[in-house]
Amino acid sequence: MTAAPATPRATARLQFHKDFPLDAAVPLVPYFAKLGISHLYASPILKARPGSTHGYDIVDPNRINPELGGEEALARLVAALRAHGMGLILDIVPNHMGVGGADNGWWLDVLEWGRQSPFAAFFDIDWDPPDPALRDTLLAPFLGAPYGTVLESGDLAIHFEAESGKFFARYFEHRFPLAPRSYADLLTATGDPMLEGFAQTFRSLGTAEGGRDAVRAASGLALDMLARHAGTPEGAAQVAAILAAHDPKEEVGRARLHALLSQQNYRLAWWRAATDEINWRRFFDVTSLAGLQIERPPVFEATHALILKLYADGLIDGVRVDHVDGLADPRSYCRKLRRRLHALEAQRPADVPPGPALLVVEKILAPHEKLRRDWMVDGTSGYNFMDEVAGVLHDPAGAEPLAELWHLNTGRPRDFGEEAREARRQILRYNLASELNGTAAALRRIADRDLATRDFTLTAIRRALTEVLVHFPAYRSYLGIAGRSEADRRLLDWAMAGARRTVRATERPLLELLDAWLGGDPPKGLPPAQRRERLRAAVRFQQLSAPVAAKSVEDTSFYRYGRLISRNEVGSEPSHFAVTPAAFHAGSRERQRHFPRELLATATHDHKRGEDTRARLAVLSELPDEWATTLTRWTRLNAVLKKEVEGEPAPDATDEIMLYQTLIGAWPLELEAADEEGVAALIARVAAWQEKALREAKRRSEWAVPNEAYEAACRDFLTAMLAPDRPSRLREEVVALVHRLSPAGAVNGLAQTLLRCTSPGIPDLYQGTEFWDFSMVDPDNRRPVDFAARQAALDAGEAPAPLLPHWKDGRVKAALVARALALRARRPALFAEGEYVPLEAEGPLGPNLLAFARRREGEVAITAVTRLPARLLGEDGLPLVPPGAWGDTALVLPPALAGLPFRDALADAAPLPESDRIPASVLFARLPVALLDA
Repeated sequence: MTAAPATPRATARLQFHKDFPLDAAVPLVPYFAKLGISHLYASPILKARPGSTHGYDIVDPNRINPELGGEEALARLVAALRAHGMGLILDIVPNHMGVGGADNGWWLDVLEWGRQSPFAAFFDIDWDPPDPALRDTLLAPFLGAPYGTVLESGDLAIHFEAESGKFFARYFEHRFPLAPRSYADLLTATGDPMLEGFAQTFRSLGTAEGGRDAVRAASGLALDMLARHAGTPEGAAQVAAILAAHDPKEEVGRARLHALLSQQNYRLAWWRAATDEINWRRFFDVTSLAGLQIERPPVFEATHALILKLYADGLIDGVRVDHVDGLADPRSYCRKLRRRLHALEAQRPADVPPGPALLVVEKILAPHEKLRRDWMVDGTSGYNFMDEVAGVLHDPAGAEPLAELWHLNTGRPRDFGEEAREARRQILRYNLASELNGTAAALRRIADRDLATRDFTLTAIRRALTEVLVHFPAYRSYLGIAGRSEADRRLLDWAMAGARRTVRATERPLLELLDAWLGGDPPKGLPPAQRRERLRAAVRFQQLSAPVAAKSVEDTSFYRYGRLISRNEVGSEPSHFAVTPAAFHAGSRERQRHFPRELLATATHDHKRGEDTRARLAVLSELPDEWATTLTRWTRLNAVLKKEVEGEPAPDATDEIMLYQTLIGAWPLELEAADEEGVAALIARVAAWQEKALREAKRRSEWAVPNEAYEAACRDFLTAMLAPDRPSRLREEVVALVHRLSPAGAVNGLAQTLLRCTSPGIPDLYQGTEFWDFSMVDPDNRRPVDFAARQAALDAGEAPAPLLPHWKDGRVKAALVARALALRARRPALFAEGEYVPLEAEGPLGPNLLAFARRREGEVAITAVTRLPARLLGEDGLPLVPPGAWGDTALVLPPALAGLPFRDALADAAPLPESDRIPASVLFARLPVALLDA
């Protein structure tokens, strides 16, 4: 057994759930080891909501999920990994927990004891909200209809748990404990004098001495007594009478039930009330996920105890921190986690890597934004690389004609920024209104402290705050105790400048106050309590700006803006249509200097479309005129298939064009027009994407109130347009365009694969993407993977070049991954620490060649890829530029590299002639990419 490397060479992301538990990965370990993977990278494995398909809805952070096999299964997986010299990276979720239901003990305790619960400070709850009706009360918006309607339905009722002696309200899967103080009224509702003694015991809890712990202990004893009594025939009959007295199906019982529920630490409400009134922080607008106050030391310790133990025991080798921007203070959290992991390194077993642990964060960076280096993390989980590598494969010349084409056909903005700003206003108005109100109220309290500012109303503050959030140019700033950094200053200046253009002139002075309150230097002599108040308000603003950005950009605007949807991807800014080779090189060099252990992703569990779907669609950036002609023809042919819904065509032009792009991007390579079963399966997948896209866009349908008529019309349009008996034979035209784009798309796919495997950072392979990945948004991108086919391809051991004629089956991509990672395994120091050297190409097709060298102490590797190939490919249908098309284009080697005996690691071929110039026709003679080793 060899130890896993301290620095991962390459990771493979696996999505665990009940149908793919930890034991399912054990037989795959030899395959991943042979492929060149050094560490598996697991989705969250702590106990989550039953049936969870993703693991981010954790309900118990101190247990390995039993649906995944529990601790025993984890031990078996780690043993298999260690036997093959591999390690494990774990995705962790410090921002939130799953709530509602009946399985989160901490949450249930808060419902039962309210502010007196030891877990009340674990969750980010505002116990003193602006609404006086919610003082010391938690809004529980888990009802499927208005409260009164639910009461009358009888679906909300009181139940008794014989084992614990507890009464509770139940609404389908939701459990709502009853506060011990309310048991007195509950027990006396039937007028049975024999229960008065029990009732008096619960009444006395309010006067118990000894504080919170004594009250809880006394309550526990009283419940034990009640449970024992309920176990007798007489007690069972009394419990049954109590339940009957609160039967909501009778008017008297319903009144008693309402009176009982009115005494609780929570207020049951329709789920739609959350938008306006919720007084606790959610994950975005998801009411089943409650935010944690991880900045509080007891919360950190309670939620990280098992994670830290797994590291100390040598079962994991690092973590990926989910949604770091949701935390109150990401910098302090990351630094604390780094220190705690470092302190445990000495305790790790001798036969596992001693450290340092890999620590990466899920972070969306704006194009102008850099990850803060003082966080003490190894980098991000790879969205920024995914953006850069996709951007460099798009032709910048296509940006304007495609934007104009989009605008002329839809009437929607050419500029993505305009679309995103409108979406931000909508999200703040409807989806995150309660969070906006809470932040505005926090700022209003600051205004109230000063006679000069107390006349600024809550409504005015909310309007101004909205415009600041609308124009905020990143997910968030990171104000802390030390104040505002220069980077934070620039972000807020940007937002304020935009807000000044759109607020009412009378409220511009209020923007200056907001600027000061949200992180400016407080006045000298300001009392400490008011300083803390300002910091809390600034934190609330920061924890609001992140979900506003995510909901309005990723989950709304990406489904409204269709210039070219390959750029509508997590981590990308569609306004930045393309990345120049110079910018790609600059980003790579910066990563090598500052974050050499950052993950490099091209596909994730959260992507909007698969890496090869994007690669194929990128070809349209090179062919905007051809796409315009096709689009004009298809819209005319299909106009007769549209229906009218609410006086408008269905689908409208926006949804129609994005549907076409999705079809041609996701169409399987070997799916022919005559394959009825295959086309039907694709239509089902696209229809699922379409429903999600329509609802996420929030234009003509939405999750809260689906427009079933519009959705049905769009679904019918999709089916009819691909009907096999259409005279227009559009299905054949779609297939023809897919065949036209796919060879160039495959060149792009192979290019981004090699760039991921050899660039500075740690390449991350998302499950199944060894073969072509033409997936769509989740759950399509989480379908079961045929690992047997991938293992068979790897076992065959073929080099990529001989597989190119059979490129449609995906084996050429898998072989490229294997060869590239094999070189990385042979020369780990070169790829982990080697200098990054951009290389230039000369000749007429110089811009179509992207290359760089990695160099360290006599070791050298050169990566070269073909870019923008659409107009260069031959007529043979291969993803390879004919040698003659390159002319005298050549890769120029600097003096330090000239004359070295290079051999292409991707091909079983003779060494290249030693020279200071490598002709592109030689470099790409058998493959559209090359990996030279010297």
